[in-house]
Amino acid sequence: MSRDFDPAPSPFLVPFEGPFDAARAPTRPPKDGPDKKANQAALADTIAKMAKQQELLYADDRYSLLLVFQAMDAAGKDGTQRAVLSGINPAGCQVYAFKAPTAEELDHDFLWRCQRALPERGRIGVWNRSHYEEVLVVRVNPRYLGGQRLPRGLDDLDDLWKERFESIRDFERHAARNGTVIVKFWLNVSKDEQRDRLLERIDEPESNWKFNAGDLAERGKWDQYMAAYSEALAATSRPWAPWYAIPADSKSFMRRAVADIVVATLDRLPLRWPTLSAEDRAEMKTLREQLARE
Repeated sequence: MSRDFDPAPSPFLVPFEGPFDAARAPTRPPKDGPDKKANQAALADTIAKMAKQQELLYADDRYSLLLVFQAMDAAGKDGTQRAVLSGINPAGCQVYAFKAPTAEELDHDFLWRCQRALPERGRIGVWNRSHYEEVLVVRVNPRYLGGQRLPRGLDDLDDLWKERFESIRDFERHAARNGTVIVKFWLNVSKDEQRDRLLERIDEPESNWKFNAGDLAERGKWDQYMAAYSEALAATSRPWAPWYAIPADSKSFMRRAVADIVVATLDRLPLRWPTLSAEDRAEMKTLREQLARE
């Protein structure tokens, strides 16, 4: 693999070092796309292939795969992760859900808690939200910066965001150079679909626990979030850490698209099964003969 990983091709790949308009990105599948039943069948086949790829990734033990998920509320992050990764061995997977930073985390730089959560070689890491909260939620709600006690001050926030984008690019490139293959998914749900899903959380008793009144406050800042996503994705989609803007109004299409990209990414890695030395093979032959005689 080259130092700059060649990402899996996709119509949803966010351009590298070019403009990106989140508000104009598609939220629905192509009109001539497959139906729900076809998506579910394709997903099942892809999951089976991913399970075999994960075993090889683990055995090869040179690379790790990091899947980053960002989205507006109710876009389907949890369900997508659960569906896409349903066939893999939990022992080879590490999942982190990044919530509001703790007091300890606030006493470090904004990347500190994410650096500690990078997956080990041979494993698949999943980040449910991530370091991008610091250039999305915090950008839309800059009052959160008050708790970070930044030595640089808060006089020029435009410079702050540019500095954070630079830090993110450097952090991700360093991880990629050391074997962490980074794939980032923005699950792009429309405002209308989000409304329907939030109403469902209110109307269905078994979904009430998912509802958070604060989601409505953030929904009221939709345009600000689209502007923040536009700049963040354009500034940080790079060959070593690509962003994919996945239409999320159809859950079955979204899950299939994510799974296809994960499998295509693993396919592009030069993974190989470990080989034994001549001495190890001779010992194994002896031990096999011993077992066969029992």
